[in-house]
Amino acid sequence: MTTYPRKTDRDPPCPPARDQVFDATDGRRQRGWRQRCYELLERGSIGDSASRIVDGVIVLLIVVSLTAVALESVPAVSAKYHAVFVIIEIIALIAFSLEYGLRLWAAVEHPLYRHLPAFQARLKYASSAPGIIDLVAVLPFWFAWILPPEFQVVLVFRIVRFLKLGRYSPAMRSLLDALYAERRALVGCFVILIGAALISATLMHLIEGAAQPQKFGTIPDAMWWAVATLGTIGYGDVVPVTPLGRVLGVCTIFVGLIMVALPVGIVATAFADDIHRRDFIVTWGMVARVPLFAGLDARQISEIMRLLQAQRVEPGTIIARRGEPAHSMYFVAAGEVEIDLPERCVRLGAGHFFGEIAVLRGARRSGTARALSRTSLLVLDARDVHILMDQEPMIAQRIRETARRRVEPESLEPRGDIAAEELLETTPIPASGIDSAEG
Repeated sequence: MTTYPRKTDRDPPCPPARDQVFDATDGRRQRGWRQRCYELLERGSIGDSASRIVDGVIVLLIVVSLTAVALESVPAVSAKYHAVFVIIEIIALIAFSLEYGLRLWAAVEHPLYRHLPAFQARLKYASSAPGIIDLVAVLPFWFAWILPPEFQVVLVFRIVRFLKLGRYSPAMRSLLDALYAERRALVGCFVILIGAALISATLMHLIEGAAQPQKFGTIPDAMWWAVATLGTIGYGDVVPVTPLGRVLGVCTIFVGLIMVALPVGIVATAFADDIHRRDFIVTWGMVARVPLFAGLDARQISEIMRLLQAQRVEPGTIIARRGEPAHSMYFVAAGEVEIDLPERCVRLGAGHFFGEIAVLRGARRSGTARALSRTSLLVLDARDVHILMDQEPMIAQRIRETARRRVEPESLEPRGDIAAEELLETTPIPASGIDSAEG
């Protein structure tokens, strides 16, 4: 009888088969490609130039396609440039179809869908509002190949591609978010408007029905006048002629002004709050990453954020010039800045900062800062920080401790600022500055 050695825990594990190794490698490579595809299509980091190029190409295709749809409705233009319109539509069809397929494939990498199986994740995307818009953007032209001419009116639905811009426009996303957040209030406004129109139409029917039976003979007939008047449009095709009817018309006009202002105010407030909330989150993250403010609590960071000023500069604009007195520090919210130092050049992208030495001590710039692209900056003036130090002892203590560490040559770190040499070229602090705070 042949005996075989028993496998124990001490025995080395069996090496995986070559096919299994290849499968694992292919799986990792495929996931890497899928992750990269998701980053390109769903807007990766701000510094991802490839993602910005992809977004720009898609936005350009949307604009060109919508322009072609509008011009194609003009008979003379359509007859003259029919071939051009067909080429544009074919290019847009291929691009948008490829985009939809890649988005469907990369939906597995969406943070909200990663815990789901691949099929369910892709089904979630396909049934979402962006997925439906992407599908409708390509379906009409595919239908055009199989539908008879009398049904090709569905090509008008190509105008739905305009909604795709919402993915690339923060303002449109903020507006849609505001409408969704205030949907209950807006529905309430609509219900109140219908009720006011019904009441106005009923009263006008009772007052003007005998004088103008063809216009106010029934409540549904009077509803047209009520809706046009409450909407402050007032076409003038239906007007009251009796004195009491005119009094009711004036009252209805004033009520209409209130009804129009109510939803406008709700949407405007929600839109402003959403933009403020987005800016607050971005600014909060940038301030919290600054070593000078690291470790501060939420209230203290909020105090600093109130002092920040937004500034947008065009490419080539000089933000700070060498030799000028340093009076502010800058946070790069978006874009890229080049720092031209005597010995080297440094490029800073989104999330970086420079000029923070000006917050600690008055100094002259040792380099020139220039915007390489359209750049959004957050500016913090040194005087505001001094005021903040007077109001917040804990922040003042933190700034003093940071100043002590950074004025020592051996502790200098060139990260963030224009140059570490600014610390060596400092001049005395004003009376409200750090040294005076130390006594």
